[in-house]
Amino acid sequence: MADFQTILTELKDGVFTITLNRPKVYNAFNEQLTTDLLNVFKEAAKNDEIRCIILTGAGKAFCSGQDLKDAPSGSAQRSLRDSLERRYNPLIRAMRNLPKPIIAAINGVAAGAGCSLALACDYRTCADSAKLIEVFIRIGLVPDSGSSWFLVKYLGVAKAFELAATGDDVPAQKALELGLVNQIVPSDKLMEETMKIAKTFATGPTKAYGYIKKMMDKAAAMSLDEALDYEVYMQEAAGRTEDYMNAVAAFREKKKAEFVGK
Repeated sequence: MADFQTILTELKDGVFTITLNRPKVYNAFNEQLTTDLLNVFKEAAKNDEIRCIILTGAGKAFCSGQDLKDAPSGSAQRSLRDSLERRYNPLIRAMRNLPKPIIAAINGVAAGAGCSLALACDYRTCADSAKLIEVFIRIGLVPDSGSSWFLVKYLGVAKAFELAATGDDVPAQKALELGLVNQIVPSDKLMEETMKIAKTFATGPTKAYGYIKKMMDKAAAMSLDEALDYEVYMQEAAGRTEDYMNAVAAFREKKKAEFVGK
């Protein structure tokens, strides 16, 4: 694994933990952080030892969004189009295309593009003191980095518009009630509880998890007939994996299936 300037990484028992490491600015995105994240997710996709990923932040925040003080050298103003097309959109695509579960351990505020980053994960554990904020409207901008798509997907249009147009804080309990996070835990137990979930994924049928990600992302734009046809295609692929064949053999022998992620 390459060395990174703005993130910390650790691989243990199939669980790969990525920690955003700009705590003095609440892990706000600068050019290097988006570059490091994009590269680390690309590496994680190719590394067979990695079966599940945890994404969290150092210090008090998960990620506070774009660092507004960060601008390319010699430029008076960032190009928002350039930032999205060159940095943020490739990062979100890399996360959604990564065929392994990604768990966001939201340890503090997740705001703006940092909220999008959390929503791009497959499962979200949330510290009871944390909050999500679609903060874009507070500076006269609109949701980006996938937030418009994720919010409508998870909440429906009316509630998605409300969160995007008001920019109101969404505390952990409300986020749970809305379905934006899967689980709330005490702040001091966040990583411990997240690791339990991650280890379950890390010992599960990795390819099937990847197929599920593809299916869920496509389902919202499909008719029922299209979804049924796509299920046939994906189930056929799942049925060719080693994990499926080994699990069937274990069932016949009345043994517990052991998944190897292939």
